[in-house]
Amino acid sequence: MRDKFADSVGLVSEQFLTVDQPLLLSSGHTLANYTLAYECYGQLNDDASNAVLICHALSSSHHAAGFYHADDKSPGWWDNYIGPNKAIDTNQFFVVCVNNLGSCYGSTGPTSINPETGQAYGPEFPMLRVRDWVESQMQLMQHLKISKWAAIVGGSLGGMQVMRWATEYPDLMHHCLIFASAMQLTAQNIAFNETARQAISSDPDFHQGHYQRHATIPAKGLALARMIGHLTYLSDDAMDLKFGRNLRSGSFQLGQDSELEFQVESYLRYQGDKFSKSFDANSYILMTRVLDFFDLAREYDNDPVKAFEQAKAKFLVVSFSTDWRFSPARSIEITNALIAANKQVVYAAIDSDAGHDAFLLKDARFNQVFSNYMHSVADQLAIDAVQQEGTCA
Repeated sequence: MRDKFADSVGLVSEQFLTVDQPLLLSSGHTLANYTLAYECYGQLNDDASNAVLICHALSSSHHAAGFYHADDKSPGWWDNYIGPNKAIDTNQFFVVCVNNLGSCYGSTGPTSINPETGQAYGPEFPMLRVRDWVESQMQLMQHLKISKWAAIVGGSLGGMQVMRWATEYPDLMHHCLIFASAMQLTAQNIAFNETARQAISSDPDFHQGHYQRHATIPAKGLALARMIGHLTYLSDDAMDLKFGRNLRSGSFQLGQDSELEFQVESYLRYQGDKFSKSFDANSYILMTRVLDFFDLAREYDNDPVKAFEQAKAKFLVVSFSTDWRFSPARSIEITNALIAANKQVVYAAIDSDAGHDAFLLKDARFNQVFSNYMHSVADQLAIDAVQQEGTCA
């Protein structure tokens, strides 16, 4: 039996940082204090120059790699690409992944206690923007005594955080890696998110978001929202390849009137039910709104070139051919804006049948592009270290 720890960062544990200084949010509200859940892998070098920040997508968390205990069946969500000799090589890099504010996996969010009321925030948790996440991640950066990220990496909503970092704090990173992302959502994407939110709020157990006070959870609504979202993460080809028109139960045989269930129906219900037991409905509503509100160029006269003119990092942008949620055209827009802003950018179009989720899955070509780029980041760190030694001598 293969040792699941053999190519992994192994056993990991989550850490927490409570920030006691107020965080003024983009909405105008203030969090008097807040907690961030995070994980770290690898070793921070002496001059703290090898740190890589991972920004997670919508419903992921700070658990990006490794296992919590020996019997843990599932590793972190990006274990395919973080670990010894992987794309983000923990023999070379110190990796940090933070759970976003508003989530339900340890960072302060709607399920946390509001110190002003003594009850869970619920729907009264203040609305957030991507830049609020960046500001909170800045606090963790300072806590860890990291002055500059070697790279900031993220896919989908994580890629939006990377872009915001690049424009808001251009001096604090060397490289930005953006996978399957966009500078703003299309109307279709916003429509999908709104449909999912309506599914949740229509659940009788939702109670206008105060379901904790009623000791209920809007499980059916949240499961339906996840099913809608899941459809958009997969491609038509991937679903057809995985399920086709195969039946899980029943038969089309003439004379049979037993209830029919396609495998794809069973799969979606399973994913929905599983999600409704692990994620918070108010967090889902809040985080999809953050996704909707993101617009990189809004404060730059709606000109993404002006936005990226602020950046000083080098960029890798990657798209996946069957990603119809954040199509390759969205990544090309990012790339073209970076080129027009005279930034150094590498763009890779990956041919994949996995849809939007492709950046999460094992893919040999993506792995090669990702690994090659990170090798160049490590090589530059080594050159900088030699030059620094020469300067000190």
